[in-house]
Amino acid sequence: MTIEIIPAILPKDFAEVTEKVELIKGFTKIVQIDICDGQFVQNATWPYRKHDDNFDRILREEEGLPGWEALNYEFDLMVNRPEEIVDEWVRAGAARIILHAEAKGDIAAAIVRLAGVVEIGLALDIESGMEILELHHEKLQFVQCMGIDNVGFQHQAFDDKVVDKVKLIKERYPGLRVSVDGGVSLETAPRLIKAGADRLVVGSAIFGADNPIDALSHFRAL
Repeated sequence: MTIEIIPAILPKDFAEVTEKVELIKGFTKIVQIDICDGQFVQNATWPYRKHDDNFDRILREEEGLPGWEALNYEFDLMVNRPEEIVDEWVRAGAARIILHAEAKGDIAAAIVRLAGVVEIGLALDIESGMEILELHHEKLQFVQCMGIDNVGFQHQAFDDKVVDKVKLIKERYPGLRVSVDGGVSLETAPRLIKAGADRLVVGSAIFGADNPIDALSHFRAL
């Protein structure tokens, strides 16, 4: 089984998106951008951290996301009321959108808006129950298990409980792809792969490395 490795960017501004995409462009087909509104999680990222016109220009199709000709983007929307903004992220160029089960708002309405338009993932926190998956799993392309307690921040400690969560989801929904995001390193990745993870989202272990391309290659070799 080939594991998909997805580099993840938690950007303070649009310049960071551009800078990090340039580091890996040509070596990956997809990148995840973590979008935090400062409400659902304490951290705020671009475009919520401070207003600039880059996002507005992208929505007006006056410019595109960095490397859009060769890259697909998935947006991890760590936001409240996602149903109000998912259309904007589709217009921005999303290939995949991840919603969070614990977010305030109408998750079902957001899923309906996205169905058939982009791939849909649903993120579950460490302590999340499985009830929401039972409601929506047939409409999802994947589920994302968070491997850390404090989502929206990098450099967080890996929580071992996510390993059992991956196993449980694969047992109950064997046709549903499972991603893990948070705390993924060269040390934790083999355990997650053994548990059944199909996709690993990697932030600081790639972009914090001396050579991000070498780090990406090491993950792919697992």
